[in-house]
Amino acid sequence: MGTSLQPIHTLSPGANLNAYIQTVSGFEVLSAEEEKKLAEDLYYHENLEAARQLVMSHLRFVVHIAKSYSGYGLNQGDLIQEGNVGLMKAVKRFNPEKGVRLVSFAVHWIKAEIHEFILRNWRIVKIATTKAQRKLFFNLRGQKKKLAWLTNDEAKRVAAELNVDVQHVHEMEGRLAAHDAAFDAGVDDDDDSAWQAPAHYLEDRRYDPATMLEHDNWQETSVNNLSAAMEQLDDRSRDIIEARWLSESKATLHELADKYGVSAERIRQLEKNAMKKVRVAMEA
Repeated sequence: MGTSLQPIHTLSPGANLNAYIQTVSGFEVLSAEEEKKLAEDLYYHENLEAARQLVMSHLRFVVHIAKSYSGYGLNQGDLIQEGNVGLMKAVKRFNPEKGVRLVSFAVHWIKAEIHEFILRNWRIVKIATTKAQRKLFFNLRGQKKKLAWLTNDEAKRVAAELNVDVQHVHEMEGRLAAHDAAFDAGVDDDDDSAWQAPAHYLEDRRYDPATMLEHDNWQETSVNNLSAAMEQLDDRSRDIIEARWLSESKATLHELADKYGVSAERIRQLEKNAMKKVRVAMEA
């Protein structure tokens, strides 16, 4: 197995991208048996060395995905870094008992992080916030490279393919065609045009007393709802949630398994069921 892999913190695509790509391309590809053993060590025993090897052996896959997003004018090294974050999230959540390879499971997490980075940085103003808008952004932008303004028939076809409203297609088309505008007036603007800058007519409501009171009330209500939801759990489930999520020093599954004399997998199941009950109670 890849025992000569470098520590993750020594690898960065930012300094020398070509050297980074060459390095990760030389890492050993795991066999299905090797991958399953490492995934089991991580899933059942929280073996961080196993997590490191799973991440390192899949870094070349992140590079491959990141290259497909090179048309957004963003730094390739940054795209790879974000993809690496998605890979690490996937490794943390990977269940070896599902019968799929890590590469198939991780592709969603890698693309999700890259998509989020693109949406945050492609323009100053966020262009897509909902799931439907994100889907439209990445699909419609690809089609707009070869199309002028969409006709009604073309917009209907896009809407049908992506299962969204035609109105949303037209709205996203307008956003793609728009440009960022400065908040303050430019230094060269004269008195006749400077007043049109958003700084003169947009209101900052962050410190509005009503808004601040609403925020404080929401926080207080959330805390009260959480306390009430926790009270509905049995003592063991409540202790598991507190130890895993509400304590400064997070307890491991194995520490709790030893405490209650059960398996780590049983603790994981209890934690999952307890979290579901808490969510249901807080939404009621």
